[in-house]
Amino acid sequence: MTEEIMAELEAWRMDVRDWLAANCPDAMREPVRSADDHVWGGRRWVFSSEAQRLWLERMAAKGWTAPEWPVEYGGAGLSPEAHAVLREEMARIGARTPVSNFGFWMLGPALLKFGSEAQKRRHLPAIARGEIRWCQGYSEPGAGSDLASLQTRAEAHDDHFVVNGRKIWTSYADRADCMFCLVRTDPDARKQAGISFLLLDMESEGVSTRPIQLISGESPFCETFFDDVSVPQENLVGELNQGWTIAKYLLTHERENIGGEPPGLLKGRDLGAMALAAIGADAEGRIDEPSLRHDIAGLEIDAMAFRALVDDVRARAEAGQGVGARSAMLKYYGTELNKRRYDLMMDVMGAEALEWEGERTHGGQYAREWLRSKGNSIEGGTSEIMLDIVAAHVLELPRG
Repeated sequence: MTEEIMAELEAWRMDVRDWLAANCPDAMREPVRSADDHVWGGRRWVFSSEAQRLWLERMAAKGWTAPEWPVEYGGAGLSPEAHAVLREEMARIGARTPVSNFGFWMLGPALLKFGSEAQKRRHLPAIARGEIRWCQGYSEPGAGSDLASLQTRAEAHDDHFVVNGRKIWTSYADRADCMFCLVRTDPDARKQAGISFLLLDMESEGVSTRPIQLISGESPFCETFFDDVSVPQENLVGELNQGWTIAKYLLTHERENIGGEPPGLLKGRDLGAMALAAIGADAEGRIDEPSLRHDIAGLEIDAMAFRALVDDVRARAEAGQGVGARSAMLKYYGTELNKRRYDLMMDVMGAEALEWEGERTHGGQYAREWLRSKGNSIEGGTSEIMLDIVAAHVLELPRG
């Protein structure tokens, strides 16, 4: 990096720092306390505070909700280096992400690469402004790890498709406005060759959802049913029967995101501080339980190694090498690390962590989050599948 570019980035840093200081509300500099405290956006979204609304409005006006997206699609057109400075300055003051959902993490990148100009201009600015919330229609009861065996059908008619079938584990389908969906458009083709990628409105006639109760007592997942649902042909992304290519590309972004911040992450809580508060300190000010101290230190060392891996993958992507199979590394490492973190949280909190309800533990928050973390190694591709991908496509090990 030349001295001129470094000077430009430093000037940019000062501008970003000044703008954040003047525009980020104090309430938006506190850690997100729960999924409900996070702004998902969408037609039906209700802000929990004026600070939430103001922060999203200001960031969207700058294009900073999707910093690297082109300006004409609601972004800011930032370079990866400039975006990194923005991330660093937001982290420095603890500024929250103003809005985030599957539109940013998954659909947006897929539309930028495969969408038509009309699709980009229609959907991307709405995502960037937090006006639309998307869900993902991939898995089916008989098509989980073997996703290409999906059976939801879309039959082409004059100017529309008619969709029939069923999806499962559809995160927040009951709260989403729209779905990006994999459908079978050629039942006679080889599995992967007969799949297309459709966008559909969840308010369309014939779409229904049913929440799935999890062991944690929460229901972020749903079953979604399609009964003669009409979808305009203009909602086909890419070419007919070529959806598997888009699906794989989108999954790299999903896995990268889940690995970087798995669902149920400890919301900014410091395990060491929690342990000191719960157990107390020894004469030297350390956690007064050597084995627990050892386990927390080991976890934090591994977390540092993981952050280095994330930085390496991002650097490769910014250099034009793409993410590809390395997304499986991030997904596996990040989610397994998150499960360890929650296991340690339960050890730290002891009997209090087992409380299922009550004001003291905010409705059994510890136990419910720990149980929820077990799903991290399933969603977005199981850990076993991720290891297979790493072995075959990163390590290039011979197949048995």
